[in-house]
Amino acid sequence: MVAVAHGSRDPRAAATVTELAAAVRALRPGVPVQASFLDHATPAPDRALDALAGDGAAEAVVLPLLLTAAYHSKTDIPGVLNRVRARWPRLELRTARTLGPHPLLTDALERRLSEAGVEPGDPDTAVVLVAAGSSDASANATIWRLAREWRARGWRGVVPAFASASRPTPAEAVAALRDAGAPRVAVASYFLAPGYFADKVRAESLEAGAHAVSPVLGAAPEIAELAVRRYDEALDTARAATAV
Repeated sequence: MVAVAHGSRDPRAAATVTELAAAVRALRPGVPVQASFLDHATPAPDRALDALAGDGAAEAVVLPLLLTAAYHSKTDIPGVLNRVRARWPRLELRTARTLGPHPLLTDALERRLSEAGVEPGDPDTAVVLVAAGSSDASANATIWRLAREWRARGWRGVVPAFASASRPTPAEAVAALRDAGAPRVAVASYFLAPGYFADKVRAESLEAGAHAVSPVLGAAPEIAELAVRRYDEALDTARAATAV
């Protein structure tokens, strides 16, 4: 498995992805797991795949450690795979789906909110679900849908917000819920790893009056389990295609 993360100049991000890769390895001790990064950190995914092919690997599953399907999963990663296939035509490459959307991500969000002192499903707490935001409208629509579905777990309300590229901003969403009379507003950080966006969201949300802001998802057990499921799905799809 070659797990592909976005990458960040913040060293905490690479450390978090490395921790997640270790958690995945613990679930599947027989599967070699290599973390890689599209930007700002090493190794790049093509270099990781080159190394595997050079060591004689016959097959690899590329797992996007991305919470929504957007530019990186639709353009960057396919571009990497095309370059690797040209260099190593005998290496069988499988691409897993992005981590999100999936119910395990909601479980992980509630775990992190609980760690921030927020009771899951509290009817007096409204939640702002904050994602990075994208120029891809379908990626943003995924966050809106996740917010609608999450509300059914008992919260006073759940609304989406975006750190960039779309509206509302976290501060706008927090202020709107407070103005609507929510006794408490918690912010759920829909980020895999710490970095600029997560820090910005925390500061702006607290300034706007949020009661609590959850940590990033990181190496939560649900995220490691989801990574393994995506890996298995990719292999199952490949076997089904071969059997036809």
